[in-house]
Amino acid sequence: MLVAGEPSGDALGGRLMAALKLRTLGRVQFLGVGGERMAEQGLASHFPMSDLSVMGLVEVLPRIPRVLRRIGQLARFVLAEQPDAVVTIDAPGFNMRLARRLRGRGIPLIHYVAPTVWAWRPKRARKSARLLDHLLVLLPFEPPYFEHEGLATTFVGHPVIETQTNHMRAEHFRAQHGIDPATPLLAVLPGSRSGEVRRHLPVFGAAVALLHARFPDLRLVMPTVGPVAGEVREAAAHWAAPAIIVENEAMKLAAMAACNAALAASGTVALELAVAGVPSVIAYRLHPLTAALARRLVKVRYVNLVNILLNRPAVPELLQENCEPEKLAAAVERVMIDPNVREAQRSAAAEAVKMLGYGGEAPSLRAADAILRAIAVGPRRR
Repeated sequence: MLVAGEPSGDALGGRLMAALKLRTLGRVQFLGVGGERMAEQGLASHFPMSDLSVMGLVEVLPRIPRVLRRIGQLARFVLAEQPDAVVTIDAPGFNMRLARRLRGRGIPLIHYVAPTVWAWRPKRARKSARLLDHLLVLLPFEPPYFEHEGLATTFVGHPVIETQTNHMRAEHFRAQHGIDPATPLLAVLPGSRSGEVRRHLPVFGAAVALLHARFPDLRLVMPTVGPVAGEVREAAAHWAAPAIIVENEAMKLAAMAACNAALAASGTVALELAVAGVPSVIAYRLHPLTAALARRLVKVRYVNLVNILLNRPAVPELLQENCEPEKLAAAVERVMIDPNVREAQRSAAAEAVKMLGYGGEAPSLRAADAILRAIAVGPRRR
């Protein structure tokens, strides 16, 4: 049984399902909750994944009753079906509560993507160890946090490195859409959750208007995902520069790689841009109350994983009160026109991507192997 709660987890789940099929020669069946990518691999979601796709303390409060109902519903489903393992994918707010309902029931509990204990709430490492049988992590510095608490942990690498060989050439994308090689092309990525998109679209659109005044022939590419594609398309229709909306996952990296620069909400997409070699500006806005709480709790200096891995501000980050049109436009303009800035970002991106497992076995295959080993071992005695 697999449980994903948001688009990035759905993408992880889809690749994991494909890898498990490969490793078992197709002798595997799936149940659980997921989105489009997992559906493509044969999962019939027990309920819509969008019920779980929410971020931020203030934003989640109105959804608490529904989320609690879904936890109970899914726990009953697991106990009725008795799968060989439950693999929860990211979304710790939901999935750790589900694990609490399932621990001690004789089913191996495996979580894919570590809680960010290195960024905030380090005590979650101990809580995770009490709930889980195995943890799969994406970042090379994460295992010690959990192994110290007695939780078996496997670094599998970041899935972003799998996507780099699966996209068309950037030149093909430009030619397909009639975009001259000299035309400035900007990737704009406002997020994958509805709340993110609503917060970022207005300020990103205003920044685009300022950039369009500086680059009159500016074109936009906006890769997006199903749950928010309609909002993105509707907003972009009124922006100063024409936009190509890309919903096809297979075309996303080609679309990004075709761009001169990117303006993106913080998240997995920042790593995808690094893999694609696209110099970027990373921005993010939270609800003001959520942001105030985050400032008190979060221990890391950066939000972009490229910067976190390298421990330096290789990619500009404009967050909260700095996420405003004039500052965003100025930062993007610098990235677009300064070759030294662009080359420095590309070099930093290559360094960070190597740290994530580039050059080794595919992370999804390493994750599948770890899951099959965990099933063979069985749940821990508690």
